[in-house]
Amino acid sequence: MMAVLTDGAHPATEEAMPATALRRAAPPARPVPLTGRARLVPLGVGLLVLVLYVWWSLLQWHRWEVPSWDLGIFTQLAKSYAAGDGPVVHLKGHGANLLGDHFHPILVLLGPVYALFPSALTLLVVQDLLVAVSAGALTGFATRALGAGPGAALGLAYGLSFGLQAAVAVQFHEVAFALPLMVLALGCLVERRWTASALWAAPVAFVKEDLGVTVAVLGLVLAWRAHREADGDRRPVALGLALAGWGAAWSVLAVTVVLPALSPDGRFAYADRLDLATAAADPAGALVSLVVPGQKALTWLTVLAVGAVVAVRSPLALVALPTLVWRMLSPNHGYWGTSWHYSAVLMPVVVVALLDAVLRLRGGRFRRLARAAPALALAVALLLVPGRPLADLVDPAAYRPDPRADAKAAVVAVVPEGASVATDLTLLHHLVPGAQVHWLGSEGDPAPEYVVVDRLGAAWGGHPPGDVADWVGQRYGTGYTEVRDEKHLVVVRRLG
Repeated sequence: MMAVLTDGAHPATEEAMPATALRRAAPPARPVPLTGRARLVPLGVGLLVLVLYVWWSLLQWHRWEVPSWDLGIFTQLAKSYAAGDGPVVHLKGHGANLLGDHFHPILVLLGPVYALFPSALTLLVVQDLLVAVSAGALTGFATRALGAGPGAALGLAYGLSFGLQAAVAVQFHEVAFALPLMVLALGCLVERRWTASALWAAPVAFVKEDLGVTVAVLGLVLAWRAHREADGDRRPVALGLALAGWGAAWSVLAVTVVLPALSPDGRFAYADRLDLATAAADPAGALVSLVVPGQKALTWLTVLAVGAVVAVRSPLALVALPTLVWRMLSPNHGYWGTSWHYSAVLMPVVVVALLDAVLRLRGGRFRRLARAAPALALAVALLLVPGRPLADLVDPAAYRPDPRADAKAAVVAVVPEGASVATDLTLLHHLVPGAQVHWLGSEGDPAPEYVVVDRLGAAWGGHPPGDVADWVGQRYGTGYTEVRDEKHLVVVRRLG
């Protein structure tokens, strides 16, 4: 497999061409600007992807779905940035600095947007926009290289990919910001625009602490490609190596300095999610654990399917390895599967690698496979839609309103603007814009003015408190009185 990944020559012409000519022939020619109707293809794909995902997000919002507390956390972060208070997120503990949880300084960009549109829904739409922009950009690269039809097919294969659907379904996460940056960095690399590729890749290190390693691998791939294809110009090679050092340095700095310094207990909170020492002590066992149990193997196969398997023909596919490896080596089974947002950042890598592979294969004996690959990738994406989030758009049951919607809205309305409130999961991100919200399960938080409890909420595991006012009073050591109790949604207020 590695031989396939690192061989950039066309098999049919390899023996007939001298080495210098072979290096120059392997990469695609520099693209020409899109003209005529072809210019509308990236815009059309981007708009279609935007409509589909905004539609889905609005449908999810209409159903009052709360997959996790993450949207509440990021909404509180955006609210804090908008107010000029820095990354303070009380949901993680009173006065907690969220940069001590994960390294994502790029999220400061949410502040101005949230200031204009203060709602958790804003973050969902921002994520949908980032997905759509990345889909449009990828379609542009593919259309310039392959033409309108194959370009649209690759753009849609990416836009409908399982990783993006899963990310949108579990609501906003920081990795959304990596999507357009990765597409632009990898696309420019395919087009041999070395400086542009490095400039787009560099900010990815500020999306999350592990993505610095991804940037480092991208930098190494850039240096290797430039060494083969830059006609003796050493500057792109040096640029790629500098990018690799930049990415690696930020990951190391984030994990060893920034996160421990800002964490309340002085350590990286997720250090136990990956045991590199154990993997190094038993390399054979670590290798087996990359694909065992079967859930891991299924994820590998699904990612390969997104790239129609042909993507492994490109060295760009190596950029996906850091994310896949840390996930599969982790003892946390939540990282192994195809749900949640963990595969989102793999989608730009795999589909742009497929584009690069098609360009490299189309002049050789695999040219028929190269011509068919974009359509095959789109077919895979469409075949994977049933049972995934976008399938809800044609399911009448998905449009049924939450039977407790009115009661939930009334609870949100009864909490005064600016009040402190502790709550469970159900109304978390609906309460954050108007109140100072704490997580009801946190220890050491000050006694809030209000507490909101959903007796049917998943956070209670089927065992909610009976007398909520009494339970809350014992928890916080002060008196509370019931304000509202409707459809198992209880609001209590602090006395005095």
